[in-house]
Amino acid sequence: MRYDARTTWLFDLDNTLHDAGTQVFGELKLSMRDFIQRELLVDADEAQRLNLHYWHRYGATLLGLVRHHGVQAAHFLHDTHRLPGLEQRVSGHRHDFEAVKRLPGRKFILTNAPRAYALRVLGALRIAHLFDGVIAIEDMAMFGQLRPKPDARMLRTLAVKLGVPPRRCVLVEDTLVHQKAARSVGMGTVWMQRFARRGAPGSAAPARWSMRPAYVDRTVRALRTLHR
Repeated sequence: MRYDARTTWLFDLDNTLHDAGTQVFGELKLSMRDFIQRELLVDADEAQRLNLHYWHRYGATLLGLVRHHGVQAAHFLHDTHRLPGLEQRVSGHRHDFEAVKRLPGRKFILTNAPRAYALRVLGALRIAHLFDGVIAIEDMAMFGQLRPKPDARMLRTLAVKLGVPPRRCVLVEDTLVHQKAARSVGMGTVWMQRFARRGAPGSAAPARWSMRPAYVDRTVRALRTLHR
């Protein structure tokens, strides 16, 4: 795929632009478990089970909590993403950020995280100025319901809102199921592996990271390679 001034880049945030796996995700999991335990009056094991079950079934724990338990999305997002001291734990790579700066076309953050969290991370990394906007989970609503990644309908509607054909969009992302959805609507796909690969457990990791599914255009471990 050729990139030019007509390209619209959609960058995931966690484990794509910064190392969330070693610094943030663990605390987020605990925060979500505690929220579920407190709000649904279940024990810690059941809370963890529901967290994983809804994440696998819907692509986001929040969707299962809203659909099956009447949880208010804003309450969940605010409560689970407080993360005291987040700014001191966020880390990325300057050469990646310089590469983003040099890419032709418009650039947006596309994250299933809440806007307040995304802005905190971008501020800590000092890269908010590199992007034309932030599209957070609150912005991914259709027909009164949240439709975050990997919802293909949301991605198609997003391209319309941005005034660009899907074929001119490129999703840079660490999560394959999100890339599969992007390809299904005609978007280009770049699989960013560095941070997620670093935190991959066990002996199965090499086989997983060496493959490139047909719906992935490019596999990269550093964003500077997008210029090659």
